[in-house]
Formats: sequence, structure tokens, C-alpha cells
Amino acid sequence: MEDDGGTSAPKLPIPGKRNILITSALPYVNNVPHLGNIIGCVLSADVYARYCRLRGYNAIYICGTDEYGTATETKALEENCSPKEICDTYHAIHKEVYEWFDISFDKFGRTSTPEQTLVCQAIFNKLFDNNFLSENTMQQLYCDTCKKFLADRLVEGSCPFKECNYDSARGDQCENCGKLLNPTELKDPRCKVCQTTPRIRDTDHLFIELPLLKDKLEEYINETSVTGSWSQNAIQTTKAWLKEGLRQRCITRDLKWGVPVPHEKYKEKVFYVWFDAPIGYVSITSCYTSEWEKWWKNPENVELYQFMGKDNVPFHTVMFPSTQLGTGENWTLMKTISVTEYLNYQNGKFSKSKGVGVFGNDVKSTNIPVEVWRYYLLANRPEVSDTLFTWKDLQAKLTGELLNNLGNFVNRVLTFIAKPEPAGYGSVIPDALGAESHPLTQSLAENVGKFVEQYVEAMEKVKLKQGLKIAMSISNEGNAYLQEAKFWKLYKEDKPSCAIVIRSAAGLVHLLAQLLEPFMPSFSREVFKQLNLPLQFSLTDEGGEVLLASRPWEILPRNHKIGTPQPLFKELTDEEVQQYEDKFAGNQGDRRARDAEAANMAADQLKKTKLSGSILY
Repeated sequence: MEDDGGTSAPKLPIPGKRNILITSALPYVNNVPHLGNIIGCVLSADVYARYCRLRGYNAIYICGTDEYGTATETKALEENCSPKEICDTYHAIHKEVYEWFDISFDKFGRTSTPEQTLVCQAIFNKLFDNNFLSENTMQQLYCDTCKKFLADRLVEGSCPFKECNYDSARGDQCENCGKLLNPTELKDPRCKVCQTTPRIRDTDHLFIELPLLKDKLEEYINETSVTGSWSQNAIQTTKAWLKEGLRQRCITRDLKWGVPVPHEKYKEKVFYVWFDAPIGYVSITSCYTSEWEKWWKNPENVELYQFMGKDNVPFHTVMFPSTQLGTGENWTLMKTISVTEYLNYQNGKFSKSKGVGVFGNDVKSTNIPVEVWRYYLLANRPEVSDTLFTWKDLQAKLTGELLNNLGNFVNRVLTFIAKPEPAGYGSVIPDALGAESHPLTQSLAENVGKFVEQYVEAMEKVKLKQGLKIAMSISNEGNAYLQEAKFWKLYKEDKPSCAIVIRSAAGLVHLLAQLLEPFMPSFSREVFKQLNLPLQFSLTDEGGEVLLASRPWEILPRNHKIGTPQPLFKELTDEEVQQYEDKFAGNQGDRRARDAEAANMAADQLKKTKLSGSILY
């Protein structure tokens, strides 16, 4: 993960190369991210960023914590501290979680910066000058007890949609049905701070006139959703918004914690988080390089790929592009959007607000390695429908796919090579004379070549789950190849053929480490270490690595000396699964109560032991 204090020169677009700007939805800073948040944006974007680097593209991955808005003020009230203290604390927590997950940001920043204010206000001024903003009076809930207007997330109540009627809907969105709301639409509203019923009062705000931008926006969406291969869920959500009809949207809020509005009448207000947060991608890039416009105002040479969960879609396909188009400037608009559905937990939903599920800071305590977590989340990525996290499914995939398939193949090959003669090859890659005329190896080479072509095709279209599945198919192919070749018999009966099989299989081990590096970088680093190779991963057309996949016996040079083979994965026992199911049952409050009770029982037991000991003494 990029270090804020890093001194390496920032990357800039290079003429003649593919320049790819990658963002993931900025995680909100008021809580610890759970596994659903991680797979929904940050991890998925990391896989694609690593793939782009693997292919030799000039790519940067930008992300950071979204720090302004109601949720931060609310959390600060709960924890009796300032919003800045909340942001400092949780930014550090997020950064630590993503470092553990091996996320390879080029810049992980934050939105509570002077750069954010500068960029945000500049965009506002352009919109204002171009007459895409208007003033309007709106009705807003006012709490007489707290003596202030309540921003949307400071209000809770029942969802107004009959088919939902969820009793804890927020003023901006119902977490249950996903529909966007206005606070005044809630039934039985209550102030989140004091729980009293607020009343409606008039207040003046600024609005962006989306209807005036409709033609430009629709032209962009109709063209780019096709050429950029938008995920189907993104297209459906966007078209639903357009079908309902665009209307003016408020861009200001009665808050203190946010980017101040540079307008005399509204100087006591700040920008609404939906307007402010996507601009964070730009401001964080400006913290990465002072020449940020070469990325963000260079649509002819830069492709923008954005990753997010489905609840963030309209802000990225309607709101943010409208903001960019309204400035009249030559912005780099999003080319491709990759959207996930929800990852659910056991029998319910992951929820930051309710503390349900496994959170980013929990995973370290499980002693399950990061490559296993990354693999499971990506194999279970909710690309077209919601998917379910269960501990038993994690155990099954670890055993069946990582241990028995991938780990078994790599370990069998390297362990056999490492055996001293006359049982193996003394850790030296043998020659493979006659490989081109070895029927079984030719069949393997043809199949693997096709798999690699399919892998590249899937990854180019950001079909990450499919890319992972194809890569794992090569491991299956390798295991079948070893079984059919019966290399242990060939070693005694036909050493030239055995050498072909083993050198080709070793090439597959190298190839698998390359293909899986975007998904499990720690696995790939360990395999290269066991192969005694420098940690340089590449799958470029220019370097010939893609073509070489169909000649696996040529991937590793003969007489290359490998390192020491070690098992790559270990099993997860039934007892451990039960332990984790029990430990992560309920919500975080329940867990803290259980931990406190266990600690008290242990303390009582210790007192009894000491007392018993003193009597005996």
C-alpha cells in the first residue's frame, strides 16, 4: 500500500500507452469497514489495478476516506469528540485494514484537506457561472431541542414505501430497500441525537439543475455504457433514474463539518456529501501529483475505471458526470463502472451501523492468511446477484480449491524437483528435449494457451470472478496432466519424457503465480520465492509472456535452481469453524458484552485460585 510519506515520483500519463485511472468508492470514515465494503469496492479495484500493472499498462489507483458530512458529526456526538478527531482515528484504522489486505493504492488520501476545498469550490464556481445552479426554499426538519436544522442522516424514521416500511430508514436513503429519500418523506421522523420529533421549517439552499444537463448526460450515458461495457446492474439503476425524470438536486447542507460554500448568502452552509465526495477522487489525485489535470482533464489519453457497491451507482453515473459536464471543462469522464451487489453474512446482512458481520480489523485475529481471505471474497464476489458469506463455505473453498487443487499442484511439482537424485532433480529444472512432439504436453499447451486468452478477455472486461475461475482451471489442468503422465513412473521408465512433464509443470507453476498475482499477491510472492525468482510479475504482449503460455516448457530456463518448497495453505478445522461462528455471532455490541463477561469470569476464577492458594499456604 502506498505510504503518504512516500518519495517515489508520481506516475503521469504516457503518450502512446494505455493510461488507466482507477478509483474505488471512498469508504466513509465513521466506522470500520466490513468484508462487504471491502469486496464491494476497495479489493475489486485493487485486483484490476494489479492486473493493469501486470499487463504493462500505465495505471494509478486512487482512493481515500470520505470524511465530511452528517455521519461524521453524528459519530463525533456519540463519542464526545470533534469530527476531526473521528476522522483522524478512523482514517488510520482504514489505512491499517487495507495494508493488511495487501491493497496497492498509488494514493490513499482523505477528503478533509485544503486540496478538497480548492477543487470543490472551483467546480462550484464554474457551475454557478454557467447558470447550472439555482436557489430555492425547501422544507427541512428542525429540532427545537437541539436548536438546529437536521441534515438527512440526523433523522431516522419509517420508510414511506408501503412494500418496505422499514422502521430505521435514514433521512437520505433506506438501508433496507435502497431507495433514496428526503427526510420529510419519512413517517414518524425522530432526531437521531435526542430522539424527539422534529418539525418542518423553511430554509434556503442551492440546487444543481440536472434537467438542464439532461441531453448532454444522456448522450454520454448511451454511448459510454456500451463502449465501456458497464455492468448490467449499473445500466439498470441508471436507466431507472433517467426514466423517473431528472430533477434539481440540493447541493448544500446546514452543517459545520464540510467544504464551505463560497457564496456570501450561503457561507454558513457546507456542500452536501454527494456533491463533495466524488470530487474527492480529484482532490486526492491532486495530493498525489500537482499535475493532476493530466489525469483528470485528459479524456483523449486517459481511461477512468470506477468500482463501487450498487447503492453508489447514481452518484457516479448521474450526479458526478452532470457536475463535470456542467463546468464546460474537458474532464476525463468515467469509461467503465464495475458494480457489486451485496455480500450477506450467514443469515443476514453485513451492517456497519448495526455492527453485524466480520469487520476488517477482525480478520487478523482469525489467523487465516490474507491470501485466503482475498481468494474467498473474490471467488464469492457478488457481481450479478447477492452472495452469502458463511464460515463453512470458506472452509469448503479453502479445502477444495486452494489446498487440494492449487496448493497440491504447486507443492507436488516443486517437491519432486527438489528431491535429490536419484529420486528427483536436485532442485534443478531439467531440459525438455522433444516437448513439441510430446502428445500429452502438446494437448496441455493448447488448452493452457486458450485459458490464458480467455483470462485476458475476462479481465479486460472487468469480469474478475470469471478471470479467477479461469486461472484456477489451469491448476486443474496441471493436476490432470500430472496424473495422466504418471511422472513418478516416467522418472524410472522414461526419463526424457519425465523431464518434459516436470519442466512443463514447473512452467505452469510460474504462470499460475503470474495470473493469480492480482487476486492473491502474497501467494504469488511465496511461489516466486520457492522458485528462487525475483519478485517481478509480468504478462505483457510485448514481453511475449502471453504467447509463452502455450509453450509452458520454455517458461523457466533449464538448469535454473529453485528454492525450498513449503506447503502454501493449511486446513481450517471443523472446531475452528465453530469457534468463528460463535465468536462473530450477533453484533459487535453482543460480542463486547460476551468478551466482558468472559473476562469477568476469568478474573473471578483467578481471585478464587489466589484465595485458595493463600489458604493452603
